[in-house]
Amino acid sequence: MPSQKIEFPGSSGALLAARLDLPDAPARAYALFAHCFTCSKDTKAATYITKALVEADIAVLRFDFTGLGSSEGDFSNTNFSSNIEDLVAAASWLRVHHAAPAILVGHSLGGAAVLAAAERIPEALALATVGAPFDPAHVAKQFGAAAGAIAQDGAAQVSLAGRAFTIRKQFLDDITSQSPAARIGKLKRALLVFHSPVDTTVDIQNAQEIYLAAKHPKSFVSLDQADHLLTRAEDGLYVGHVLAGVVAVSETGPGKFTNTVKTATHTIHADEPPSVGGSDRGLSPYELLSAALGACTSMTLRMYADLKKLPLERVRVEVMHNKIHATDCAECETREGKIDRFERVVTLEGALDETQRAKLLEIADKCPVHRTLHAEVQVVTRLG
Repeated sequence: MPSQKIEFPGSSGALLAARLDLPDAPARAYALFAHCFTCSKDTKAATYITKALVEADIAVLRFDFTGLGSSEGDFSNTNFSSNIEDLVAAASWLRVHHAAPAILVGHSLGGAAVLAAAERIPEALALATVGAPFDPAHVAKQFGAAAGAIAQDGAAQVSLAGRAFTIRKQFLDDITSQSPAARIGKLKRALLVFHSPVDTTVDIQNAQEIYLAAKHPKSFVSLDQADHLLTRAEDGLYVGHVLAGVVAVSETGPGKFTNTVKTATHTIHADEPPSVGGSDRGLSPYELLSAALGACTSMTLRMYADLKKLPLERVRVEVMHNKIHATDCAECETREGKIDRFERVVTLEGALDETQRAKLLEIADKCPVHRTLHAEVQVVTRLG
């Protein structure tokens, strides 16, 4: 992937070192990446996530915050608020030279910074946090006993990831003055919260707090077995692939309606049955929709059962789709024409009692695809 080294002035006027990674094809969107506390733009997490996004034709700008990596400036004079200003400056550079970022991605404290900076980057349609703390003040836990010295003496040396950094009292004052709940509640953007249940640096409770503070649309993605820094390639690439979220459908023949459906990592086929002129070489559109509902239901039940340690051995979901007359649906508000009816039959295997089975059936209605089908949905179509 083509990569350009660039510089732009940050919050203090110091030049920030950045890298713009571009896809081989024209970029369909631009993303802005914010790295973790005292890290750099070249961490494994930043590299892997960027690689996956660029492969999906999304350009990525990643940069070093003031005083870190190859950027100019004195780190000891920075704070969380200056990080926000650096992010806004990076977005402005993209807006002037290419296009404003449609996606904001933040790792660890960078995730908290992205949540705070979003209100000043109106073009950003989607945000993603990876192992992010709910409250920026969480980072003070990394200072250990030095936190007291910082508060008392005004500054102290702190060892972070094997490197010594000077942390000033103004940094502590700044991170404790933030209002994360209020900011997150006002986002009005699509939000993806990535977090590992075994993260020992930022506990997964932080992901829950971010998720609860945010309004819909929002989703949580578990990074099972991933460490905080996403040092395994498969974890960082997975985040990027989920973020790319592109499903490309194209006619491929030989049948009249035969299409290839591709994501970043998978390929399937779609078609229509012979009864309507198709070649039956793949799932029909409504079969794909039914499959999405069934798969989401099964996965949601599995996640809940594992979380609650229920003896659920296996889930099977059968989904039937029909169009019925609205007058035949007593609980529907629509009274004219026809409506779509999806019927699910959920089979639960395992030594579950009746209370547990009833609860799992209730949880089935909470799967994200189910909620999408019941929510107000906007489909925006444009020429490519």
